[in-house]
Amino acid sequence: MIEAVGLRKIYEKNPSPSSTQRPWGRRAPADPPSAPAVDDVSFEVADGELFVIMGLSGSGKSTLLRMLNRLVEPTAGALRIGGRSVLDMNDVELRELRNRTVNMVFQHFGLLPHRTVVENAAYGLQVRDVTEKERFRQAREALEVVGLGSWGDVLPSELSGGMRQRVGLARALATDADILLMDEPFSALDPLIRRDMQELLLELQAELHKTIVFVTHDLNEAMHLGHRVMIMRDGKAVQLGGTSEILTAPADDYVADFVADVDRSRIVSARHVMCEPQLTACVGDKPEDVGHRLESTDLHAVFVLDGTGAVLGVARELEISRAVREGRTSMADVPLDTCEHVAPDTPLIELCTRVGGRPVPLAVTDDQKQLIGVIPRSALLNALGTHGRNARV
Repeated sequence: MIEAVGLRKIYEKNPSPSSTQRPWGRRAPADPPSAPAVDDVSFEVADGELFVIMGLSGSGKSTLLRMLNRLVEPTAGALRIGGRSVLDMNDVELRELRNRTVNMVFQHFGLLPHRTVVENAAYGLQVRDVTEKERFRQAREALEVVGLGSWGDVLPSELSGGMRQRVGLARALATDADILLMDEPFSALDPLIRRDMQELLLELQAELHKTIVFVTHDLNEAMHLGHRVMIMRDGKAVQLGGTSEILTAPADDYVADFVADVDRSRIVSARHVMCEPQLTACVGDKPEDVGHRLESTDLHAVFVLDGTGAVLGVARELEISRAVREGRTSMADVPLDTCEHVAPDTPLIELCTRVGGRPVPLAVTDDQKQLIGVIPRSALLNALGTHGRNARV
């Protein structure tokens, strides 16, 4: 959806007295050239992706975001949205891009204080010359989506900060733009309200599948929201990758220091710490054969799978031995314990009380209950205790 190649922005310095002709005819040395605010940054954003640009103040993240719809003109580089070159667009084409394809949500809401909530939500449609009846219909639908359906007729001054930011989000949604650019939209909110807005954004993204470029200076927010995260420093992109990749394999000391205090238990998921099961059995296997294989391990039970790889349950060593003594010829005849399992995207914090105290590791299964990995207690403890601290060694 978005392709940026070598984007660069250098702000020209204003002439200063030191660089002008002195009265006695000698010219002072010229000021050094400005450092790039954005320096040779390249990235792509897929259709429906929530892509986060993260960095401290002065890193160039907001400048880069505004270059995507040419609120800031790039000094150099190439930019395509939906396959079209944005830098080659004339004024009419650029206005159309901003009105219909790309919308922006700002940090300080940007609401018009003399207009009602529904009028604010409808403003993006008004500049498109959509009829009043239609734009109010779409605006009220968007307010319903963000939980403000009954607040349309009040003024912004009557709303809390979190509610005003919901209006700003509704205004962007009402235009049905394909791409949302969000410039630190939650940074002015109280922590609890901020968390609520983050969860709302994730719910909307799961339902609407917008392409979102989200700027933040908060690493926990970046890791919580982003499919992928690009970390910037001094105008450059120092690392771009998935959240777990950045946590477990920081590109340099700067990134490693950044992620040192991140709450990994809420970001790293089961898929990142699971390993191959040491032993499994198929429902058609002979108990005697399974018993022999079990003896060569330190396990006291085994996962039993059906013909598709789905987990049927867990066969304990004692039950397998009894089946052998009784002459049973199939694992289908062995009593099975139920098997607790989790989805691969389950965060570590939800696994802590579920790992351990069982004859087999915790199972990780897909939507068809097929076994795709296991989580021993040692793997969970290692993930919680060493990721990030040892990544720089």
